[in-house]
Amino acid sequence: MTAPTTTPSARTELLRSPVLFSVVAALVIGALLLAGAGADPLTGYTALFSGSLGPDGIAATLTTGTSVLGMALALAVPLRGGLINLGGDGQLVLGGLAATVTGLYVPLPAPLAVAAALLAGMAAGCAYAVLAAVCETRLGVPLLVSSLLLSYPAVSFASYLARYPLKEPGSSLPQTRRLPEGVALPALGATTITVGLLLVAAAAVVHAFVDARTSSGYEVRMTGLNPRFAAYAGVDRPRLTLRLMAASGALAGLVGAIGVLSFPYRFLDGALTAPGYTWTGLTAALLAAAAPPGTVLAAFFFTALQVGGLSMERATEVPRELTQVLQALVVVFLAARLRMPRRPAGRGTRGAGKEAAR
Repeated sequence: MTAPTTTPSARTELLRSPVLFSVVAALVIGALLLAGAGADPLTGYTALFSGSLGPDGIAATLTTGTSVLGMALALAVPLRGGLINLGGDGQLVLGGLAATVTGLYVPLPAPLAVAAALLAGMAAGCAYAVLAAVCETRLGVPLLVSSLLLSYPAVSFASYLARYPLKEPGSSLPQTRRLPEGVALPALGATTITVGLLLVAAAAVVHAFVDARTSSGYEVRMTGLNPRFAAYAGVDRPRLTLRLMAASGALAGLVGAIGVLSFPYRFLDGALTAPGYTWTGLTAALLAAAAPPGTVLAAFFFTALQVGGLSMERATEVPRELTQVLQALVVVFLAARLRMPRRPAGRGTRGAGKEAAR
């Protein structure tokens, strides 16, 4: 019995994949930028991936990846249905703030306080995302606008609370008091990785199951591919928008709650927004076309770029901001590749020329 082999057509489709083309093209441009800066591209990329995937960097990658993957899933849920949620920062911050207030002021035993803080974070993010959806479905404000603009007052409100009413007495930093002893997510072994990674992984599994195995997932995919056909088939678009945004906001709020229930176990102004989890997550969701497995892989890839950037900077003296350039190039090349016309299979150059002449 012979082992199964990859057919030539399958290999051809893999090589013509827009995602593969985009990643490879971005890495090639990055190598040229490294060479132009006087650095060895091979040394730079070796340091980049060993610093993020090696024994000394994998824990940091998984810790950062918890937030990046969580936000990627949060933004992929509505994106799968053709909706773009740009209010991730606001929902993330409110989720973290709600979890902090719950952990500080709700008199519960530590395990119950952790569970209550997680639920409070999810509820806060969900409510704020639904508000953006209501602005579109009831008031006619496009979701792109409502979600983005609602993010600014949420971030400013959280900043005010961290700097004044909830600020830790005697601290020079804009931060709340530390959560009580025991009100924290357990760590996985002697690492900085917490149970939050397992929660986000469970959310990814649930999202993949709903997307592939349920009628709701089919409605979402159908709406994303062809909204007019979905409406003709009886899909209630306003109700679907509310449902998707509620799930998206709940996931973003969960990420915020995980952030404050992990080190430094408090709400610190800017700590949830400065790393750019929302925009990295959105980039990962866009790269994967919001498909659940692809979103997970893209989020891990971009996290590895971010974490390994510091090692690359030490090895080559090239600023780690190059990794952000690589992320942008991947999306740019993907958008360009998707817009490029593909020649029908089985036609020669002569037939293609005739088709173009028409």
